[in-house]
Amino acid sequence: MSPMSMTAEQAVIYLRNQPHLRQLVEACGFDDPLIDAAERFHSGGEWAALQAFLPKRRGKVLDIGAGRGIVSYCFARNGWDVTALEPDRSEIIGAGAIHELARTGKVHIEVVETCGESLPFASEAFDLVYCRAVLHHSRDLFQMCREAGRVLCPGGMFIAAREHVISKEADLDAFLDSHPLHRLHHGENAYLLAQYLNAIRGGEIDVVRTLNPKESDINLYPAAIADLKRHVARKLAWPFPAAIPHLALELYGWLDRTPGRLYSFIGVKRLRGEPA
Repeated sequence: MSPMSMTAEQAVIYLRNQPHLRQLVEACGFDDPLIDAAERFHSGGEWAALQAFLPKRRGKVLDIGAGRGIVSYCFARNGWDVTALEPDRSEIIGAGAIHELARTGKVHIEVVETCGESLPFASEAFDLVYCRAVLHHSRDLFQMCREAGRVLCPGGMFIAAREHVISKEADLDAFLDSHPLHRLHHGENAYLLAQYLNAIRGGEIDVVRTLNPKESDINLYPAAIADLKRHVARKLAWPFPAAIPHLALELYGWLDRTPGRLYSFIGVKRLRGEPA
């Protein structure tokens, strides 16, 4: 079978069978046992960093494009009422894996097998809509964000984590050529920063925070801010990496123009009657 004809599931199996890609497989949470990958994520830097943005009151969360269910598991483990939306039925990377993870991890996750562009839920049904590396996979970015906004209650929170951003349309091919999974099954994409922001706002969601690639462990995982400080210190021949101010890392992130760099977006659904 040609790598270019692989399904997403076959691509993950292929990556698992490449010993030199073990670190990439674990960073993506594609390794088994799945419960171990989920627990590793729960104790890791991205999940810890996310806590600063989550509502204090735990309620109903919709995890759009939940994949293997790792983040859904973390929400459920922390007391959220979780609905995982995942159109792929795969036992390895999709809904089947989520069911097994919920059983093994002894948590409740409602699994709905459909896409984010047409959500089978009542309006204002969720307190939090979360998606990780999902918007750039959408068939219709603006429609997905409109649906996310529709099912989100007024004042509810929207979080889109780790979205691929390009600086100009011409950068897309360079990014896709460099992406290890896209080379296998052609499933990746990226948008301009303005396109993400406009789409999210089109869902009646106000973007209250845009996290650039070097600003948070959410975008850096499985690395961390401390690793980035050491990297910058080496480049500057500076012997005290811990003393590098966070503002300098944020500036470093804004100056980064690498095609496909990761951004995250924190938004709040407008209250009824509130102007855009």
